Amino acid sequence: MKKLAFLILALCSFNLTYSQEYNLKFKNVGELQKFMQWSPSRYPLISYHRGGPTAGFPENAIETFANSTKRSPAIIEFDVALSKDSSLVIMHDDRLDRTSNGSGPIGEKTLSELKELRLKDNDGRITDFKIPTLDEVLKWGLNKVIFTVDIKRGVPYKKIIEAVRRQKAEAYSIIITYNVKQAEEVHKLAPDLMISASIRSAEDLERLNQAGVPNNRLVAFVGISAPEKSIYDYLHSKGIWCILGTMGNLDRSAQAKGDELYQKLLHDGADILSTDRGKNCATEILKYIEQNGLKNKQLSLKK
Repeated sequence: MKKLAFLILALCSFNLTYSQEYNLKFKNVGELQKFMQWSPSRYPLISYHRGGPTAGFPENAIETFANSTKRSPAIIEFDVALSKDSSLVIMHDDRLDRTSNGSGPIGEKTLSELKELRLKDNDGRITDFKIPTLDEVLKWGLNKVIFTVDIKRGVPYKKIIEAVRRQKAEAYSIIITYNVKQAEEVHKLAPDLMISASIRSAEDLERLNQAGVPNNRLVAFVGISAPEKSIYDYLHSKGIWCILGTMGNLDRSAQAKGDELYQKLLHDGADILSTDRGKNCATEILKYIEQNGLKNKQLSLKK
């Protein structure tokens, strides 16, 4: 009987844990900008790479994004592509074969044709979930998450920013760029928006500043291997958060040697961990937050 009671308690605890949602709410873009200015009391976050896919939940699906909010406060990274009729849809690959029950280049399908398809999870199982549009995703994210919007396959930044404006999503959208020219373009098109830029040295930041991109609009992607502490210290001295990509070698290292690695990466200076192991990373980042007594006034728990 004691064993049965323990099992029931454990199951109830599991359901309670995953019935809640961690929601992030920003009243306006100024509040997001203030939140993203680094301080020693910063509240670290997970960036769920491609939304945090797991068994039954495919990458780049709204249902997957929602599932990730049950694990921790979430930054949702997703990818934008163009359909044949120039609709903005959420898809990483150039082709449909790996992630859906369709085939061929996504750019050869109209939006209506894409909406007939179903997404596959990473094990290749077909789900009931559909390919979302950028507008659908931005609308869903209000008062729930921060987005980092990855733009591929020649999608114009202008179209992305128009969608952000249309959905009034400035307060929870960060635009990913890969070089100074892209960051300069985004800042000229939308001076109020936050930008994720690749910054791995003081020289990288100086080039961005010379192009007119100010520090208080930047989040620094420092790479997929941990940088020297001096890089973290330099960027933090400028008020800039640092995103470390753990997808790949660091995720594999955590899986092999212990998930405590995620806490060490935060302790060493990372502020956001972009991971493919959302569940495991979330467990460790929540421990780190509790152990360090960190607070987030933008966070609410919905049960």
